[in-house]
Amino acid sequence: MTEPAKPLLIVVSGMSGSGKTVALRTLEDLGYYCVDNLPAELLTAFVKGVSEVQVRRDQLAVGIDVRNMTSDLSDIGEWLSAVAGLGYDHRLVYFDTSDDVLVKRYSETRRRHPLSHLGLALSDAIALERQVLRPLRALADDCIDTSHLNVHQLRKAVLALLEPTHSPRVSLLLESFAYRRGLPGDADFVFDARCLPNPHWDPRLRPLSGRDAAVREHLDTQDGVREYVAQVAGFLDTWIPRFESESRSYVTIAFGCTGGRHRSVYLAEKLAQHFRDLGREDVLTYHRELE
Repeated sequence: MTEPAKPLLIVVSGMSGSGKTVALRTLEDLGYYCVDNLPAELLTAFVKGVSEVQVRRDQLAVGIDVRNMTSDLSDIGEWLSAVAGLGYDHRLVYFDTSDDVLVKRYSETRRRHPLSHLGLALSDAIALERQVLRPLRALADDCIDTSHLNVHQLRKAVLALLEPTHSPRVSLLLESFAYRRGLPGDADFVFDARCLPNPHWDPRLRPLSGRDAAVREHLDTQDGVREYVAQVAGFLDTWIPRFESESRSYVTIAFGCTGGRHRSVYLAEKLAQHFRDLGREDVLTYHRELE
């Protein structure tokens, strides 16, 4: 008689900017209970605590990376052995990216490296990060190089690693952007939202974004906005299946407005929810001016 599969813990690690957040979101979509930036020394206690709650979680994922500067990551083998002693299988997936691509990504997103507080130049921070993460890289069960992967391809790489039978349905990225900073280079469809009412001119809404309930409620009440959403949704519902029939693996749909903060963000989130309501799982959002 075949023994039942053990519960599984996946440790997601790797270089900052290599796509770990996308990986954790993908795992969450697959039903994993995910915790990012868990203090590494609490790994065993976390698994033990989850295993003792009334509703047991058999699929766990945690993000452990260079932000755990208070922990000696060379102890990761000992912590994983303790997890195995609790009856869990474990898998360490490491995401890597070349230094030049990491520098480019930080430049494009304008985000700070987690080690920038040490007063290091970006190249030096990346070099130190590689050194700190060396124990995790050495023990990794799988290593995914994301140097030449976009978010769609990265998501599919994670799915292929963990769910080999996952349907090859086209994945969708709904992206927002500001026209003043140029069009995104990877967009398959671009929709201009500058014709819609702009919440920027409402002092109450100006500090917010299209993710906030007040902005959503304001735009939801506008007849022109509802008509815009309905027509774009109808267009995409008609033509996205054509991409699937051509074995296309992903489609990027971009919405632009003046500042990339209100209307475009609202539309990207609105259409993403539309596709999720239709039962699609591979739906991501990316807000260029907010992230």
